[in-house]
Amino acid sequence: MTNYRMSSRPSLQLTLAILKPHVVKSPFALQKIRDIILQNDFKIVRTRRTIIDIKEAEEFYKEHKEKFFYNRLLTFMCSGPSDVHILANENAIVKWRQLLGPTKVFQAQYSAPNSIRGMFGLSDTRNAAHGSDSPESTEREIKVFFPDFNIKEWYKNEEMFFSSGKLRLDPDLFVHIVDKNVLNVTENKS
Repeated sequence: MTNYRMSSRPSLQLTLAILKPHVVKSPFALQKIRDIILQNDFKIVRTRRTIIDIKEAEEFYKEHKEKFFYNRLLTFMCSGPSDVHILANENAIVKWRQLLGPTKVFQAQYSAPNSIRGMFGLSDTRNAAHGSDSPESTEREIKVFFPDFNIKEWYKNEEMFFSSGKLRLDPDLFVHIVDKNVLNVTENKS
């Protein structure tokens, strides 16, 4: 994924995060993971609570189609609401994956017990959350769940507000919104 803005300050990086159905069904787990997101200074760029449909799941997990766990994974991911977020932070992909911990829950519980998967993962399929593993995966995965989100336009029109903190958190929607007062001041100066 290209960082589209030219500046002496590094641009924020985007990543896709999915909080899986068993987490969304548990108010305690959901709130704890939301707290972890905010405490680690991630900005929530877009959010969507959805029951992932089979076409989205097939597109999202197409690289696993021939693996033994594919059908089990699709069935689970379509079993109830998931929270899908586009997160922003410097080095967001690596930072989010570090917070997640190892993909395999037993390994996470043993080697990273305070990671998201170590605390809330139930099995390798129900491992609590997903995080993109590369800039290319981030772009592909965002298109699956946010087809109208234009990464290039976000860097051009919104990234500056997210990186400068000119935002407010809507706690009900769990998404950061550009502070309209800042926009009005900026527009009046133009």
